[in-house]
Amino acid sequence: MHFNKALLIVFGMATCFVSNAQFDINFTQYMFNEAIINPGYAGSRECLSGTMLYRQQWAGLDGAPTTITGSVHSPLMNGKLGAGINFVNEKIGVSQRTAVSANGAYRLGLKDATLAFGLQLGLVSVSENLGQLNLQNDQQFMMNSGRRMAPNLGFGMFYSTSKWYGGLSIPRMIYNRIDVASGNTEVENSFNIGFFHYYLTGGGVVALNNMIKIRPNAMLKVVKGAPAQLDVNANLLFNDFIWGGLGYRTGDAVNFTAGAFINKQLRIGYSYDYTLSMLQNYNTGSHEIMIGYDLNYSKDKLVSPRYF
Repeated sequence: MHFNKALLIVFGMATCFVSNAQFDINFTQYMFNEAIINPGYAGSRECLSGTMLYRQQWAGLDGAPTTITGSVHSPLMNGKLGAGINFVNEKIGVSQRTAVSANGAYRLGLKDATLAFGLQLGLVSVSENLGQLNLQNDQQFMMNSGRRMAPNLGFGMFYSTSKWYGGLSIPRMIYNRIDVASGNTEVENSFNIGFFHYYLTGGGVVALNNMIKIRPNAMLKVVKGAPAQLDVNANLLFNDFIWGGLGYRTGDAVNFTAGAFINKQLRIGYSYDYTLSMLQNYNTGSHEIMIGYDLNYSKDKLVSPRYF
């Protein structure tokens, strides 16, 4: 069997036996849009801010994931609160997931820092179109689930200063499951700590001289029953304008990132991942594009680019 078709079947089967296979979205440029994984991030850029990310994973492989995310968030009540809206659309093989959520954060002003506690409430639309596999001799794989709605709840904490940040979050606390193989296409929802995905993030900016800054970032993902995954990267920022750097994700890929602050409000970025896993021989890598914009409330509001 051709590997691409085999992979498509695996993706379809994974949706039927999902006891521990429900993975959250994965981005290399996560540090520019932590609102997707941490509701405590809402309002942290101290202005109305919007970010979009597009990721094509494992390019050239049939059924490989493609993901689009977007977020808009802002501080409220003189910075005491943060609020925002997220959007995620992801397709993996014959599975498609669309999520819309609202973030709310309570922000405590500390000495030269902010500590925020956030909640995320949302709806997830999921569908499994197994008929696309065209396996006419197996009735299990001819049934489509249709589009089903499911709730979501997330929690996060975010601590930030002008030089560094740290976050801890659980972006999905309600486990959503469709077991097409059993003939049941209804969504089963459960609150089970065993399925929680924990995200620990951190990073900062260090000036090497008047022209060059280094920006290290790290993210640790932990879920029961799977190896912890560490994502580390660092990039050099030249004259607060253009950056480039390298990163590594354990058990998955090495990556290259580049981008620029077009001005104090507009930023763009690109990343390329070179696969290190067993799929290395079947794809040409993963591509990701980021664009973000901070809306200035006044000429004096943003005196320099926000680094995270």
